[in-house]
Amino acid sequence: MVACKVWDTEAKPIAFVCNRAARRALNIVAELESSVCADLMTLSSPVLLPCTGLHAATWEEKSEQEKREDIVASLKLLSENIRTIRNSTQSECGTLSLQRLENNIRNYLLIITNLQLNGSVLPPSLSCVPQSTQSLRRVLESYNQLITGKLESFTLTLGDRCTSQ
Repeated sequence: MVACKVWDTEAKPIAFVCNRAARRALNIVAELESSVCADLMTLSSPVLLPCTGLHAATWEEKSEQEKREDIVASLKLLSENIRTIRNSTQSECGTLSLQRLENNIRNYLLIITNLQLNGSVLPPSLSCVPQSTQSLRRVLESYNQLITGKLESFTLTLGDRCTSQ
């Protein structure tokens, strides 16, 4: 059994936006980096990395929906790749570590996709051509960049909703 914490943010995604401590606590990358199995550092097949680049001027021009769908597309890409690797991993330790990572990614997906935004829902689309790697360390670094970069920037743009909760 693999446990993951989502707290109240699953029921109220805006609580995730308004609570920086909850956002930081949900990011388990450092914990995964320190506890990952030695045999898992090189993955059995390449993983496509999420789009983490953030050009401030271009990002600010995007609508809330475009920002969300950019993040959602990257999270879905990473989740699908991690699931594929997990399904082919033989070691129990490796399977558990990848399951925790996949669950964490899915928690972010649930929160972000359930945020109430104005405007029409857009289909997820990547803002880059994904690179690939077989290094779990590089996957975790890229995932962390997505969370602390684009996702954090996105939540900050929604901060005006926190006072109206």
